[in-house]
Amino acid sequence: MAEVISLMDIDEDDQHQKQNDSQKLNKGKNVVTATDTKATPWVEKFRPQSLADVAAHRDIVDTIDRLTSENRLPHLLLYGPPGTGKTSTILAVARKLYGAHYHNMILELNASDDRGIDVVRQQIQDFASTQSFSFGAKSSVKLILLDEADAMTKDAQFALRRVIEKYTKNTRFALICNHVNKIIPALQSRCTRFRFAPLDPIHVTERLKHVIEAEGLDVTESGLAALVRLSNGDMRKALNILQSTHMASQKITEEAVYLCTGNPLPKDIEQISYWLLNESFAESFTLVSEMKTRKGLALIDIVREVTMFVFKIKMPSDVRVQLINDLADIEYRLSFGCNDKLQLGSLIASFTQARSALVSAAK
Repeated sequence: MAEVISLMDIDEDDQHQKQNDSQKLNKGKNVVTATDTKATPWVEKFRPQSLADVAAHRDIVDTIDRLTSENRLPHLLLYGPPGTGKTSTILAVARKLYGAHYHNMILELNASDDRGIDVVRQQIQDFASTQSFSFGAKSSVKLILLDEADAMTKDAQFALRRVIEKYTKNTRFALICNHVNKIIPALQSRCTRFRFAPLDPIHVTERLKHVIEAEGLDVTESGLAALVRLSNGDMRKALNILQSTHMASQKITEEAVYLCTGNPLPKDIEQISYWLLNESFAESFTLVSEMKTRKGLALIDIVREVTMFVFKIKMPSDVRVQLINDLADIEYRLSFGCNDKLQLGSLIASFTQARSALVSAAK
């Protein structure tokens, strides 16, 4: 007997299929849902909304602001290390140009999207070639934002050259990358280049103080200095460390910050350096290994911090040069996953040689 299929079953199947299709379409995209603001990462919660809010690079931001106000925005190429405000600046420009409807006027593609030669020829070209409706915005020029453009294939970059020239009348391109040398010269010459350097510690401190005040956190002066030191000019990294440390402990001190990130404390580095410069090979090996195991330190972090400590020690330049060279070789080998014990032995051996050179230089 044939099975009877009701219309309700068919409708349910159709709805289920539509839900699956929408999930596939939204895969990897930044889908925003109404959630509790406490769960929002502070990187997004405190992302600058206007050009005036961007923490640093005032000369670059003011130039882009003036070009935007005068409706003379060129194609842009923003490059520099991560967490320096490149994407935030462009999104602030988009908000200034198009207001609340900026999502309708920009096409944003990053490394999580497929950006091969077919996407350049179809999706980007289709968006650039269609007539734009300003929705009450000041400018009718559309914006195509290519984040992490250095991850695009060379073929896609070559295909993009002609697209940029062809649709300049009604579309502006903004390319964002970390490594400008991975962008072909033909694209570089078509854009106005701005380099976003790592943020100055003063600007990182100011922005962190704003977040601390907004969230009502208990942060000591040494804790704030540790956050700035570990961020290395990366605002995103500073905010992530601050949030994760706050989750781990109510009072954010220097020790809490270093424990949360797993970096060796400055006093531990001083102790290790003292052992390396004064104790015998066997004694140094035992003491450093014991501290490494007890505090869960990574040897590569110890090597990097000890290298910075070596720059502060007073010693003959030829001894310092040889020691830094040896430390650089150890760090290079560790990055390839070489054995930790062997490299620790090599680290102590390098300092033993440096000590012998210092003794002979003193005679």
